[in-house]
Amino acid sequence: MINQELIHPKSIVVVGGSNNTSKPGGNCVRNLINGQFAGELYVVNPKETEVQGLKSYHHVSEIPPTEMAVIAIPAQACLDAITVLAQEKGVKAFIMFSAGFKEESQEGAELENAIVKVVTDAGASLIGPNCIGFLNRYHHSIFTLPIPKMDPMGVDMVSSSGSTALYIIESSVRMGLRFNSMWSIGNGAQITVEDVVEYMDLNFNPETDSKIKLLYIESIKDPDKLLEHTSSLIRKGCRIAGIKSGTSESGSRAAASHTGAMANSDLAVEALFRKAGIVRCYSREELAAVGAVFTLKELKGKNIAIVTHAGGAAVMLTDALAKGGMEIPSLAGNPVASELKTHLLPGSSVNNPIDVLGTGTDKHLEIAIDYCEEKFDNIDGIVVIFGSPGLNKIFDAYEVLDRKMRTCTKPIYPVLPSVSTALDETDFFVEKGHVNFSDEVNLANALVKTLQTPRPLANNLELSGVDIPLIRRIIDNIPESGYIAPKYVQELFKAAGIPMVAELVSSKWKEVKAFAAQVGFPVVAKVVGPIHKSDVGGVVLNIRSEKHLQIEFERLIQLPDATAVMIQPMLSGMELFAGAKYEEKFGHIVLCGLGGIFVEIFKDIASGLAPLATEEALSMIRSLRGYKVFKGARGQKGIDEHQFAKIIVHLSALLRFATEIKELDINPLLATNKGIIAVDARIRIEK
Repeated sequence: MINQELIHPKSIVVVGGSNNTSKPGGNCVRNLINGQFAGELYVVNPKETEVQGLKSYHHVSEIPPTEMAVIAIPAQACLDAITVLAQEKGVKAFIMFSAGFKEESQEGAELENAIVKVVTDAGASLIGPNCIGFLNRYHHSIFTLPIPKMDPMGVDMVSSSGSTALYIIESSVRMGLRFNSMWSIGNGAQITVEDVVEYMDLNFNPETDSKIKLLYIESIKDPDKLLEHTSSLIRKGCRIAGIKSGTSESGSRAAASHTGAMANSDLAVEALFRKAGIVRCYSREELAAVGAVFTLKELKGKNIAIVTHAGGAAVMLTDALAKGGMEIPSLAGNPVASELKTHLLPGSSVNNPIDVLGTGTDKHLEIAIDYCEEKFDNIDGIVVIFGSPGLNKIFDAYEVLDRKMRTCTKPIYPVLPSVSTALDETDFFVEKGHVNFSDEVNLANALVKTLQTPRPLANNLELSGVDIPLIRRIIDNIPESGYIAPKYVQELFKAAGIPMVAELVSSKWKEVKAFAAQVGFPVVAKVVGPIHKSDVGGVVLNIRSEKHLQIEFERLIQLPDATAVMIQPMLSGMELFAGAKYEEKFGHIVLCGLGGIFVEIFKDIASGLAPLATEEALSMIRSLRGYKVFKGARGQKGIDEHQFAKIIVHLSALLRFATEIKELDINPLLATNKGIIAVDARIRIEK
């Protein structure tokens, strides 16, 4: 639980505070004093009578009633101290720096659980243990440095790791980011990352609260809670970016199908972040850069103008933006551009990038920005690259940039690369409340990420064409767990509105012969029984005659573990892939992509968290590296991406009402000239 005593305490005691500021307790006292904590501040240290000008109490039993306690003593002494504070001194909020609990041993875990019980029974909050503390505009209850500049509209950061939170602050401060709060969760014994996000959501005030949240998460303990409250905050106007570390190990899971082999914890996180609308980052610098983009006016389109006096940097920026799908529209031949050129130095370029030259002044910079803001209709945002050529001071140029960033309606992204030569000018600019991207490619990558992350959608089930009662009857009638018989796959897909190719499964030659004559040659024959058909030579394509079919039927039916042979008409078209895997805590992860070599070798797949709406499915499809193939490439006919999305949505609805399905694999899903149709599918259930 998170309470007001943690957020805005009227009194704080630091248990283990000292005069030695190289120790956590001592540095926390200094941070509280330097942060001008306005309430009563007490210190407990049995060896001191005075700590940093404050009276030192020798035992927690001696202090006056207090609202919040910071614990910076050895683990074995914590339970007794916290018991006295919670039961006798009315403490309702605890921050525990102390380490040596569940992160170290079973004994430590038991001690941690005992502490949580005492705190919870007292109706108190607990941050930690094993954390660096909590920081907001009212109290700086952390033991690390630096303390970032605090601003009610600054960033709210929540981190599983204290040291990582500190390093993210270092990166952010250098960019000019300001903070409203920083939560270091540590072991998360009582309060987790999800709990903090829930608190921010339930108590959100759009008039007074920060709208930027940065997350560093090591363990998602409650995916549903994280999804619910992050998506809710984003719908309320917030912007959220996050890192989820520790996803490289896929863990122990069945790999009997493409889906089982590919669906892993990283794809589960990707699906959750996509559904919530969280911008996913992979490094501290990237997270800070995305946070800095969030502080600027929102970009309404993809067209960027680059105003620069450094050609090489502008070229690298152009490359990075274009690679991410942004547009840097040419202004060549534009009469307005020709007019702009008359106001710049001879030799300046106005083609976009707009190069005002290394000798360009603040006046030239201002004119170029004004043209991008007022006269070029095909420009949505402006990147300004302006450093020092080493000839003179550039305070005037940064004054212009400051003024334009405040008054222009289009977002302006400042790239001020001279962090050494123009250090004073850069500090002057940042002190005015701005951010600075010292590296243009870092900016481009952050900007692309923010634009490519979809907004959260209403989590409505789309059930048109899905027969829920029939799905349940089919599942209930399946006799046992495991991979289900082809006839059940056909029945489930029909009930879910997923088109599937006509097929016959039989061990009798007469039935196979009659079906082939009915659908017409060529046909495909597949062995039924072995899981990996291709590995045993169990798939034969393009069978064009009855005689050929009989030869292959007799061979297939004699393969080890064969129980029957499946016959289907031979279809041609673009191979697609769709599947799903149940992931513990997350639920069903739905995957899609191009089939064949794309899924086998390139692993070009997108993931979504069921249930999915049409817009979510389209977002998955359009995020694929091979998406251009869907549109038609090199003379090939494109596919109906909306039908593909509909199949994905129906698949997610099937999973919602048949939770026994733990693994589902459609490969290939064939895009033919008559539409998209499932050709081969496997479903594994656990009853």
